[in-house]
This record gives sequence, C-alpha cells and structure tokens, in this order.
Amino acid sequence: MIIEVSNVSWERGQDSILKDISWRVGQHEHWCLLGLNGSGKTTLLNMLNGYIWPTSGSISVLSHRFGEYDLRELRKSIGWVSTSLQQRLYGSESALQITLSGKYSTIGVYDRMEAADEERARALLQSLGCDSLMDRAYQTLSQGERQRVLIARALMSSPKLLILDEPCTGLDVFARESLLSMIERLAQEEQAPTMIYVTHHIEEIMPCFQHTLLLKQGEVFAADRTEKVLNGSRMSQFFDVPVHIDKRDGRYWLSVKGEIWRSR
Repeated sequence: MIIEVSNVSWERGQDSILKDISWRVGQHEHWCLLGLNGSGKTTLLNMLNGYIWPTSGSISVLSHRFGEYDLRELRKSIGWVSTSLQQRLYGSESALQITLSGKYSTIGVYDRMEAADEERARALLQSLGCDSLMDRAYQTLSQGERQRVLIARALMSSPKLLILDEPCTGLDVFARESLLSMIERLAQEEQAPTMIYVTHHIEEIMPCFQHTLLLKQGEVFAADRTEKVLNGSRMSQFFDVPVHIDKRDGRYWLSVKGEIWRSR
C-alpha cells in the first residue's frame, strides 16, 4: 500500500483534531481529499509527512511503518506541493534553481548538481509548459507559473507519492483550468506517482482522481470511488446544506439549492 492509516487520532490540548481515521491508498490510485476549512486536512497531511505524530493509531507510507523507519529518508520519496512552501523559497532564485532544489528537498541548492540533474530539471519544466521561465526569478512569476514550477520541483526526486495541497489557491479561472489540465496529463504518464489532490472545491476534481475521501470535522465521512461519493444526497449531508451535483465531461459541479442561510 502507498498509504495505510489505521484508527488514527490526534489531539491538541482538549481538542480532538482527527478522530479514528482509517484510510488506505493503493499504488496508482489517485485520490482527492475533500473537506471544508477546519476539517483536519492539513493535520492529516502533516502526519503523512511525519511532521506530527498521531496521539493513537498507526501510519505506514510507501510500506514503511512510522516509528520503524527514518522519516528523513521517506520524505525523499514524497513530493509535496503547497502554497505555504512559496513563502520559504528564495524568490531571487531562478525557476531552474528552484526545480533543482527538489532533488534533495532543500530550500536552495547546496549540493553539487550533475549535468544530468540540470538536464532533468529542464526537461521537467519543459514538460509542464515552463520553457520560457527557466531563467526568470521565481518572485517575478505569476501564481499559476509558480505552482507549475513547484510541481516540477516536487517531481525532481522521482517521488512515488505526490501530494498536491490546494494547488489552485489564488488562481483565476483560466490559470486554474490550465493547471488542472496539466495535472490530468501528468496522471496519464506511465511513470506518474500516486497522487493525492487536496481541495474544498469539487469542480477541481479531475477524472484521473477516481477515488475521494471526504473529511468532516476530523472524521472520515466517506471514502470510495468518486462517482459513488459525489452525489447530491451524500454531499448535502456532508455540507449540511441542500446541494445539487451536475456531472459534465467527467467533472463535477456543485450548486446550492435555495438560500444557504435559511438551511444552516
């Protein structure tokens, strides 16, 4: 299994942030993790990366059980794309340097890079439509361009697991659709890593994400194939608001029935 979370809970003081979470992700099963703000998504991601430890339960990632393996080594096989990472990067570095830093998951390039490393970084940027960005300073790029560079950086170490944490945050509709199309193409590649896509917008769930985990108030609300999860009845219960779900061209679109403040 790529991810195996068994009866995991996490408490902070008197608050239970995650409650008895169980979740299994098989190889090449691309999942969407869907939940509103405060549902526990970020806590679960931090736990999968070994940055926080469960209060109870067990976690295995890439067949390595936490507590029995060096998590620093494990993280080299996990690519993580998050807007929070942008604040830690050196904005004056070029897109190529940012991508190269992904080989060792460092902020900045400190180790000696081989010619093959630069060749791979350039190839990744080209494959993601960033040919013209390679020598530009990261701080001069648009939000959509930055996200593409971060994905190239995450792929630099050939990860087995790629976590995309709300990658469309801050993008306009055109940049969003461009990025989503690129992610869909990436998922179709033969050597694509298993992907987890985190969002609270169902319209961002591309056809490649055939499984969906619904997280609500720190608990698993549902975990199944996407077409079984994203229906009007279940999603109305999930959001505590009557909603209607349309499916067009393999994508799901949500509309709220009636006036939302009368339903809550």
